[in-house]
Amino acid sequence: MKSKSVKRLLSVIAASVMVLSMLPGCGSSDEVDGKTESDGKEAVSDKDIEVWGTNTGYLPVEAGSELYNLYKEMIGVGIVQPYVEWNGGETYLEQLNLRIAAGDMPDIFTPWNGIESELIESGALLDLTDLLPEKAPHLWESIPEEMWDAVKANDPTGENRIYVIPQVLNYGRNGGMIRQDWLDNLGLKMPETQEEFVEVLRAFKNDDPNGNGVADEIATGGRAEARWMGQLFGQFGIAMWEGYPQWDLYDGEITYSAVTQNMKDCLKWMSELYAEGLLDPETLLNDKSAWDGKINSGVVGVWEHLPQECYNYAENIYNGTGVKPEIAILPAISAPGYEGYYTQRQMNGGGFIVANTEDEEKIDKIMKVLDAYGNQDMWMDFYNGVEGMHSKVIDGEAVRLPDDPSTQQNLVLAPYNSIATIDFQVNVLSTQLTDDREWAVSQAIENVQKNQEYVKGFAGDGLPDSIYSDYPDIGNRTLYIEYATKIITGEYSIDKFDEFIEKWYASGGEKVTELVREWYADKTK
Repeated sequence: MKSKSVKRLLSVIAASVMVLSMLPGCGSSDEVDGKTESDGKEAVSDKDIEVWGTNTGYLPVEAGSELYNLYKEMIGVGIVQPYVEWNGGETYLEQLNLRIAAGDMPDIFTPWNGIESELIESGALLDLTDLLPEKAPHLWESIPEEMWDAVKANDPTGENRIYVIPQVLNYGRNGGMIRQDWLDNLGLKMPETQEEFVEVLRAFKNDDPNGNGVADEIATGGRAEARWMGQLFGQFGIAMWEGYPQWDLYDGEITYSAVTQNMKDCLKWMSELYAEGLLDPETLLNDKSAWDGKINSGVVGVWEHLPQECYNYAENIYNGTGVKPEIAILPAISAPGYEGYYTQRQMNGGGFIVANTEDEEKIDKIMKVLDAYGNQDMWMDFYNGVEGMHSKVIDGEAVRLPDDPSTQQNLVLAPYNSIATIDFQVNVLSTQLTDDREWAVSQAIENVQKNQEYVKGFAGDGLPDSIYSDYPDIGNRTLYIEYATKIITGEYSIDKFDEFIEKWYASGGEKVTELVREWYADKTK
């Protein structure tokens, strides 16, 4: 490992951590829904592999626990994972930075917000180039060669090495969803034009579609930083992934979607929806928990998320209200003069990276985990988890139980969400078609397939985060978030959008655009 570079990186992170530790709730242990949320630094046996990833409220995986024992039986390696709340990646990154600053990274972990670039350049990550084909052939073969080529091309050292296990999606995962039962209750048809869509929003807000006699309906909305609102941005042909503007071809050149006429027209329209009360008034304040809570309480009419997981929303709404909702795909609607779609992202960032080590025994264990992760013969067993906790046996077949974070350990290895195909997703969902759940799960099966009619890729798919390394504010969308938020809420008029574009280009956008266009030219030559 390049010790001087690592020390320099750690000193930068340590300074950030000192600031974070002064803030309420950072760097301390707290009780969250019965789970102890710590800085993630738990005692881990040298015999086990510590893996960090997304956890949206599930129980930790401790040595000797049921899920630990299952993984050890399947793989021959013990896997542990402390409870670190995901919180849209924000809390996760704070806790990860604490561990990096302490010189004690998890063995395998999900990178976030481009953190992998500095770690690679400092020598803090394990070079997987030669290890994968030799010691993790199942994973090596489960990801297409062109995707590995893209990972190599994105190596910030310029040496075309592999440090990142990519998330690869060969289908459109995200899409807009609508309460079909609300449309039926009000005698409305599925909207096909933007004008019809707005009329549906008005009816959802004003005409009591949930029938409880209370004016509690939220027509549509999303999360803070204008995230998870593809049902709106997509209408203007904007390449947008979970609230992150993407680079696509506009007027024949690859351009940041946030600085296009498409975005200006969309923000103007969204500000009109907000002023009329058709957007959740707390849209730009909602975190994941708050927005999911509103959907799950049965008061939201239209939202964007993963159609393959809509059965969770359906069951939560039913458990909370006694109403079995019918959730359908909202067809991609086109604003006048635009072609609407939902953004499909094939290279969905990094799935895992590995801390550098010279311990050959540990490397062998890590590679066993990664090989199992890519072994499709094991995916259904990973999916079904622990019998009695995550699944039950019906007529000799394992069937997943409804998700329950209060009683279930977090499924650490979930390759079916990161490198699987739509066919596998449908097969997985089909195993849950029990008599009591068919009404909800069948909606997810139909919706994930229907969504493919409305998705479209974008030219900048696979763009490395290192493009932003000298311009972190642009990578973090700092100016975009400020202006988009203030324009939508009416604090700024749409005329301010031109000021945003000028500031964006002047603060590094011009140079970043040059770098992206060079990258795209190399990619397409």
